[in-house]
Amino acid sequence: MFTGLVESTGTVVSLESRGDQARLLVRIPFQAELALGDSVAINGCCLTVAELLPEGTVFDVLMQTLKVTSLGDLKAGSEVNLERAMLATSRFGGHFVQGHVDATGTIIALEPHGQDHRFEVALPPEIHRLCIDKGSACIDGISLTIAELKESSAVFWITPHTHAHTHLHACVAGQRVNLEADLLAKYVERLVKR
Repeated sequence: MFTGLVESTGTVVSLESRGDQARLLVRIPFQAELALGDSVAINGCCLTVAELLPEGTVFDVLMQTLKVTSLGDLKAGSEVNLERAMLATSRFGGHFVQGHVDATGTIIALEPHGQDHRFEVALPPEIHRLCIDKGSACIDGISLTIAELKESSAVFWITPHTHAHTHLHACVAGQRVNLEADLLAKYVERLVKR
């Protein structure tokens, strides 16, 4: 379980294809505090530490993960958002984030407006129907509040801190991003359908 409050960013060293899977090697600032089996959200996708090497942390990325997320788009040098699993003793500042990516969306715009940035993301219908104005959504591991829900997209306002301390400063229009809909909305939809 995560909060969607990005702890830091890391740099992809390599993404090596291994048939239907991949091996992801990431340079992580807090690697010295990690152990084998720990969970780390990388761009909002919960992955398990498989190996700790001098050059970085290794994660095995399964075929299903490559199918559902944008992790397959990563290249050497890509900046990624990082968050360790939350502790029961920590403050809970974002929203409930599982690290289970539901789908991908596409950045429509990321434009400066004064000190802030207007961030618009195209949402597939299965995510859009779970969103509400002022509700929460997780975009590439960042817990964000939906400022405006449009017909097929959502608009978010990005503070200077979030822009500077996540990978958003390097994102561009047309880029795919990982989406995780609000957990409570998913449960409500499932219960109502029954």
